[in-house]
Amino acid sequence: MNQISHFLDSFSERTGRYCSWFVVIMTLITCIVIIMRYGLNLGSVFLQDVVLYLHGAFFLLGSAFALKRNAHVRVDIFYREFSEKKKALIDLLGHCLFLQPVCWAIFFFSWGYVEFSWKIMEVSPEPDALPFVYLQKSLLLVLCVFLSLQSFSEILKNILKIKNG
Repeated sequence: MNQISHFLDSFSERTGRYCSWFVVIMTLITCIVIIMRYGLNLGSVFLQDVVLYLHGAFFLLGSAFALKRNAHVRVDIFYREFSEKKKALIDLLGHCLFLQPVCWAIFFFSWGYVEFSWKIMEVSPEPDALPFVYLQKSLLLVLCVFLSLQSFSEILKNILKIKNG
């Protein structure tokens, strides 16, 4: 169980590190857009779309990384006072009863939406915009897979914590 968890954690870690570069790229492109708009009186729908696509990819692909790093939002009024074993039990229940079902529900409800986008090879209605809307929508499915894999890793780690104390 430990090896599987380690493998899934390293996958989420690598994905998160790659996604962190999206922030740098978005910042640079946003600066270029601002200079073009206010300095040269030019606009670029293409560059604004690149920022929008990267922003969506950053959050959708980086969510498993945030879960692995325990950087997600948690209301821990009581949780912080619990023992490690009790925390592991609560986390285990949260993953099994909430996160896993939500991931798979989103996956199955999004499947038709993404499939239709691929069938028509959906493009942006804006002229000069990025034509790959179907790729962006596909990230919904990738989010569910990545997040559920990291959740599975967390489930394994919590089982080990409960078992080993």
